[in-house]
Amino acid sequence: MKLEPTIKSAAVCDRWCEKFLTHLATDRGASIYTQRNYRQALAEFAHWYEEDRATGVSWESLQRDDFRSFLRFLGRNKLSRAAIRLRFSALRTFFKFLNRHGVAEPSPIKSVTLPKLEKRLPRFLTVQQMVDLLQAPAKLLGLQKLKKGPGRPISDEVCGRDIAVLETIYSCGLRISELCGLRAEDIDFNEKTVCVRGKGKKERLVPIGAPAIRAIQAYWAQLAEPPLGGQSVFRCDTKRAGPVSPLQLSRRLKKYLLIAGLDPGLTPHKLRHSYATHLLDAGADLRSVQELLGHAHLISTQVYTHVTTERLKRAYEAAHPRA
Repeated sequence: MKLEPTIKSAAVCDRWCEKFLTHLATDRGASIYTQRNYRQALAEFAHWYEEDRATGVSWESLQRDDFRSFLRFLGRNKLSRAAIRLRFSALRTFFKFLNRHGVAEPSPIKSVTLPKLEKRLPRFLTVQQMVDLLQAPAKLLGLQKLKKGPGRPISDEVCGRDIAVLETIYSCGLRISELCGLRAEDIDFNEKTVCVRGKGKKERLVPIGAPAIRAIQAYWAQLAEPPLGGQSVFRCDTKRAGPVSPLQLSRRLKKYLLIAGLDPGLTPHKLRHSYATHLLDAGADLRSVQELLGHAHLISTQVYTHVTTERLKRAYEAAHPRA
């Protein structure tokens, strides 16, 4: 049996699955991406169990060997270690939920040994590359006015918005979902801070630099009615007040990466990686960067120290006469 990546969840998720997914959305404030991933993980397990055991899954009667068999099945389908761990993370969280409701014990899945993650360093832009990217929207607008730029023409307002978006992501180290969710009332221009709602509805206060503030104010000045209160900081277009979407920003980023002569495959999250790496390179302490990024655990932030250590090693090997 092959893995079914797009199983329709309605066909496999029972009432406890639905209760759990509702709990994720309402009580834990999980992102739409977490909800989607967890729903798919439960659906995949239920589908595998039904195919392998020729019967529907009964969560309360599952044993450790069931999860070991599922782990071997995922391995045969050549899933990455990260993808396997994501599925088991969803199952573990689900079983904790069932345990709290007296439906099942968490122990069957608790003792399953999972493959360790591959050590991969996050990709990031250099400071100069970041500057080139920040200048790309204005460069594209100028080229299009000379009828030399690629793609459909962009307006001054869209250009202004995209400059402000890039400046804000880099200035504040935001996740793309956090940026799209920013409201006008979240920005304190006098104190130069932004209130960010991160994962699990957790709020954090982060500084915002003068270039990002100027970019936002310049963008708002181009609008017929600048946003107020709970309205979105970055609009999907000049006519509607709804927020810009992550997909829309990802597509626009690819265009600007090409203009800047960079890899168009880089995602908006790589700008967040660049933010963290540049802070640590400049001497910021790890705990401060952890708070700025909104990481619940320091280990999530420590990956960036490996990046800076590797950079220092390369500099040492290139410069030291006895390296």
